[in-house]
Amino acid sequence: MSARKLLFVDRDGTLIVEPADYQIDSYEKLALVDNVIPALSRIVAAGYELVMITNQDGLGTDSFPQHAFDGPHELMLRIFASQGIRFREVLIDPSFAHEGRDTRKPGTGLVRHYLADDGWSRAASAMVGDRETDVRFAANLGIRCFRLGGASSNQGEWDWNAIAHELCDAPRRASIERNTKETRIAVQVDLDRTAEPKVHTGLGFFDHMLEQIGKHGGFALELACEGDTHIDEHHTIEDCALALGTALRQALGDKRGIGRYGAAAQVENAAAAVDITLPMDETIARAALDLSGRAYFVFDGPPPNGTFPRDRVGDIPTELVPHFFRSLCDTLGANLHLAVRGDNAHHMVEACFKSVARALRVALRREGSELPSTKGAL
Repeated sequence: MSARKLLFVDRDGTLIVEPADYQIDSYEKLALVDNVIPALSRIVAAGYELVMITNQDGLGTDSFPQHAFDGPHELMLRIFASQGIRFREVLIDPSFAHEGRDTRKPGTGLVRHYLADDGWSRAASAMVGDRETDVRFAANLGIRCFRLGGASSNQGEWDWNAIAHELCDAPRRASIERNTKETRIAVQVDLDRTAEPKVHTGLGFFDHMLEQIGKHGGFALELACEGDTHIDEHHTIEDCALALGTALRQALGDKRGIGRYGAAAQVENAAAAVDITLPMDETIARAALDLSGRAYFVFDGPPPNGTFPRDRVGDIPTELVPHFFRSLCDTLGANLHLAVRGDNAHHMVEACFKSVARALRVALRREGSELPSTKGAL
């Protein structure tokens, strides 16, 4: 039997909005933090048990009467319970900071019984809070911490949607840097999250094309490059392809559960599709992709000589378009066949990037947990 997963959760500023006077002592002050209910619903469905742990300075004193606290607190619990979100325990320390009690976070006095319990997994469990004391409490407990709306030493900024994604989706992410004498590149990808692409290479039209990869590929992409564009565009375009391919391959891990084959025509019926055909006005591009682990690229350019109608589109030499995809295949370990026909070079280049992105969307998509290969490896 696998060990239990616990999520320790702070209250004020984490589950409910913390007012200016730090005391939620009336119903009017009770407001839930954005997206906390859908996020916790996902987390509970993923098998996590919830433990609320909160410092409530001076609770029970004249300045913060117990009865003023109890009403809003019980209403909050009922709201969560109505959505299937229940807490295994609610642990409250009423002391002031100057008293120095070990039951007050970041002390672990309230969770001694968990420290003595080997039935839950420290590696799989976590803490969510909004203050440095929550970060230190998590460290004292030996678990990771998500600092909501702030920054911990390792995590950066988090919101509830991102926390649920991290805990529930086993996200396929990679962050790589590629530094040479010609380029300095940083790439981050998350194959299980969509977001507006963030790209800056110093080449405007190339930025636009890389944004198509993230947008139509259906994954979060950030890429920044400082390249020797004062020489020419070649190193920036080639090295960005190499870095992006490396990041995608790293994020894929062992490739279990992926679609593997990227098909075009009907994304909704990917199993039946054999390639991706994407129109753009007078242009049509076709991409067929296999994340086989073996690099191979075939480009069928426009007749009569396989070259684009003009030498440049924006700041991209069109001869570097097939070179970009060949370089991407080299580090991704992909077999890609790409064909394009048309009259307008801008449309043709953009259709190439969009069709490959749509093929990636299908190939990267998780369909289960099996390895899509009779060889037993990809």
